[in-house]
Amino acid sequence: MHFNFTTNNGYQVNFDSSGDPAALYELINWQFKKDGALDFVSVGYYDSSKPRGQEFRMSSAISWVGGQTEVIVSVCSESCSPGTRKAVQKGRPVCCFDCISCAEGEISNMTDSLDCVHCLPEFWPNGKQDSCLPKPVEFLSWDDTLGIILTVFSVAGTFVAVCVASIFYRNRASPIVRANNSELSFLLLFSLTLCFLCSLTFIGRPSEWSCMLRHTAFGITFVLCISCVLGKTIVVLMAFRATLPGSNVMKWFGPPQQRLSVLSFTLVQILICVIWLKISPPFPFKNLKHYKEKIILECSIGSAIGFWAVLSYIGFLALLCFILAFLARKLPDNFNEAKFITFSMLIFCVVWITFIPAYVSSPGKFTVAVEIFAILASSFGLIICIFAPKCFIIVFRPEQNTKKHLMGKMPSKSTNHKRCQSKVRGRNICGKIITPGKHRYVRGSPKIESQNHMQKP
Repeated sequence: MHFNFTTNNGYQVNFDSSGDPAALYELINWQFKKDGALDFVSVGYYDSSKPRGQEFRMSSAISWVGGQTEVIVSVCSESCSPGTRKAVQKGRPVCCFDCISCAEGEISNMTDSLDCVHCLPEFWPNGKQDSCLPKPVEFLSWDDTLGIILTVFSVAGTFVAVCVASIFYRNRASPIVRANNSELSFLLLFSLTLCFLCSLTFIGRPSEWSCMLRHTAFGITFVLCISCVLGKTIVVLMAFRATLPGSNVMKWFGPPQQRLSVLSFTLVQILICVIWLKISPPFPFKNLKHYKEKIILECSIGSAIGFWAVLSYIGFLALLCFILAFLARKLPDNFNEAKFITFSMLIFCVVWITFIPAYVSSPGKFTVAVEIFAILASSFGLIICIFAPKCFIIVFRPEQNTKKHLMGKMPSKSTNHKRCQSKVRGRNICGKIITPGKHRYVRGSPKIESQNHMQKP
């Protein structure tokens, strides 16, 4: 039970049932006026007799030190916001501390947090470091600019190979196509088409089947391609030996033997790939170590021995083909294909030798881009160096597409000039072969002489 009454000067007095007066306090703020006088301003009160929640009232008219109106913090340091942690200052009270930002990969989502916590491996802090967000996944996608460019070149290479094959098929009876085994030429064009197409398997989100397909398809198609080039190189060497007296080497390397050699070389690579896939095949892998703030989705090679065995076998065949083509580059032939094979294999070896350090040092999706570039560059090098000269003769120089010209039997002007030189009456003449009773022009003289007159002493 409470007793309330008001005094004559306006103060309200309250007593509880025990006769104790209720606590009543007035908040006075000392403020200086403009003229320097001190004024006592009531800025609030505390009345315990008021209903719960209304006991304390304070206005915003308080003037603090220096005339500022903002509330002064009563502690040594302000609270640390999320994304930071508290670090106590040595030799000072507990309320004095520094706010330090969380380390890389850590967050704090509470005010005045004492410690920061690490995000999970597949998550990364946001900009304020107060929450963890899923890391973005990076791979060479179809809609990526680099992926689009490489796709265009792959399709363009396939189109070029198909166009060359159509030109060869329409002119399959011509000497330049039949030379050096047309079957190997068509098989080489088919393998080059597969090489261009297999580069497309490296683009897109890696999966189990794409990881296994991209490496095995690359290894098998390139061995098929190099085997065809190696077969064509051996044909050049054997064909030259066959022109020697008493030589019958071509019967040991005819079309059946050429097909068998290409098949044998390719079967060896197929066997290596099967063993590789059986022991430890390639598989999709999330690389979390190369970049801290994103995930690299790539294909792990599985067995490193299998991967390098595939590349080593391709390099061995390419080196063998280059050596044989280099030895046959100066054989006497007007259209010696070994010259073009030598240059194409030189480009092939240079591309793949530079590929290894670039492949190891390239980060993320650029690793796959480097591998695709090596496939496309070596494939374009082969198709341009080997087939471009032939297509040029077929389309623009059909008069050179003859057996005599290919075998180097077309007499040159200098040869004709030497053959037609003779001495008649102390003069060098060159003209047409004449028969008795006919006349010919004699170089160096305006006269017309008959054969009988020229034969006089």
